[in-house]
Amino acid sequence: MLNGRADEDQLVADIIELARQFGRYGYRRIAALLRVAGWSVSDGRVERLLRREGLKVPHKQPKKGRLWLNNGSCVRLRPEYRNHIWSYDFVHCRTDDGKAFRTLNILDEHSRECLAIKVKRKLNSSDVIDALTDLFILRAAPSFIRSDNGPEFSAVAMQDWLPRVGVKPMRIYPGSPWENVYNERFNGTLRREVLNTEWFATTEQAQIVINHWLKHYNHTRPHQALNMRPPAPESPLEKPEITGPDTGG
Repeated sequence: MLNGRADEDQLVADIIELARQFGRYGYRRIAALLRVAGWSVSDGRVERLLRREGLKVPHKQPKKGRLWLNNGSCVRLRPEYRNHIWSYDFVHCRTDDGKAFRTLNILDEHSRECLAIKVKRKLNSSDVIDALTDLFILRAAPSFIRSDNGPEFSAVAMQDWLPRVGVKPMRIYPGSPWENVYNERFNGTLRREVLNTEWFATTEQAQIVINHWLKHYNHTRPHQALNMRPPAPESPLEKPEITGPDTGG
């Protein structure tokens, strides 16, 4: 068992390694990953060490109020259990040659697990149906699925198909992305942690890199809304690539 200065030196080394791997993470997520690796450490201590080492600690963002109706009910139907409400949306990006590609992101709103990300130059309603069909076979269909009013989601083929497989489509009010808040938040995380930090030569490369990140997001990355647990923890929980404290074997 390490103790004293040796213990702190090892802890600082692990903090720096996590900060290197996950530069967008704040001290709370880094502290959660350290505890998964075996450290008994508080959020406050991690914050102090990050500041001492000159590593940036992102500012806490103010909470945004929810949108309410006059009768006191929330505008959005809120998820109550896994497979209750899924949501899906597109994110746009470009490869190194300047050509555009899109990602189709499908999310379980209750667990916050991202069920799939599909990368292609062009994605239409048929591609969306194909992606959903694969997920319905693996996981069963949700009760509801939420989307914006994009042509891929409002297409006649999509609106005819969803009720036939027992799913009720919900489209947000035009110009109100906050009504699809779970997916909007995920899209921002994907852009910050992958699309804005990686260089893609092809869509195939983009799919591989995104799939690798998605495994980390679902199984390891601490989620603040889930009490700093990942959306779909593996058993045993997948550990980050750090040494942790020396427990003497």
